[in-house]
Amino acid sequence: MREKQKDRIARTTGKTKKWNSLSMLKKNWVCYLFVLPMLLYVILFSYVPMYGIQLAFKDFRAADGIWGSAWVGLKHFKTFFESYQFGTLLWNTLAVSLYSLIAGFPLPILFALILNYVTNGKFKKFSQMVTYAPHFISMVVYCGMIMIFLANDGIINQLLMLFGLEPAGFMSDPKKWRHIYVWSGVLQNLGWGSIMYISVLTSVGQELHEAAKVDGASMFQRLCHIDFPAIIPTMVIMLIMRTGEIMSVGFEKAFLLQNNVNLTYSEIISTYTYKIGIQGGQFSYSAAIGLFNNIINLTLLLAVNKIAKKVADVSLW
Repeated sequence: MREKQKDRIARTTGKTKKWNSLSMLKKNWVCYLFVLPMLLYVILFSYVPMYGIQLAFKDFRAADGIWGSAWVGLKHFKTFFESYQFGTLLWNTLAVSLYSLIAGFPLPILFALILNYVTNGKFKKFSQMVTYAPHFISMVVYCGMIMIFLANDGIINQLLMLFGLEPAGFMSDPKKWRHIYVWSGVLQNLGWGSIMYISVLTSVGQELHEAAKVDGASMFQRLCHIDFPAIIPTMVIMLIMRTGEIMSVGFEKAFLLQNNVNLTYSEIISTYTYKIGIQGGQFSYSAAIGLFNNIINLTLLLAVNKIAKKVADVSLW
């Protein structure tokens, strides 16, 4: 008797949930319509291409097609792990990624905190405009500007000679490549990366600051005890997302800043995959390398998300 009652309740609850879902869909169909283009974009460019993952486990021949090509198992992964380039590619990728994370993650936070205490409205708008602008420059144009400014007869070396210093070979010194890549990226994304934190800081109640002022708190104390705790959840989420991309160094910028001189430092997994896959025609081998790269990213994302959930009680899911 009790089992029948439980089944009846379960069926009723299921129907109620289904009815509520349909009712919400009918009521807010305009909102779902706005989500539809993004959903289609994700399906077409993120899920449909996963069909090609099987290339990593096959010896692809265009005449046979993807399904008709012979299975080779983990052959391509083994070839990549045993190649003499594996260690160099992995180190270059990790070095640039970690350097970018260490240099580029805290600076937008610091910029947002400082900008939050600027009282001059005109200066604040000017600062935001100047720091946001580089983000909207095309990467091809931006890299071209970098190479022009850092050329042997570029404006940077002209300024160095003006102050009596020797000109530096920025683009001809392989050891300088990582610094150029990382700090040009910091400059390009400083303002854009701070938008999220500025929006959180503007939502902090002013009554907290007023109460802190009455209690005699200084600006630094208010920053440490009111503003900084308010952005910690956002910081954790952004750190998790950045960690999940640690192996996905921007291909376009790295490729555009490469030359034969700095190749020992600038050759990373994404540029190597492009060269052997698109230029070399080794589609299965490049698919295996790309899959390895994505598995590392996914593992790091899951691990950091779990750690953040335990430590800070903030996570993506």
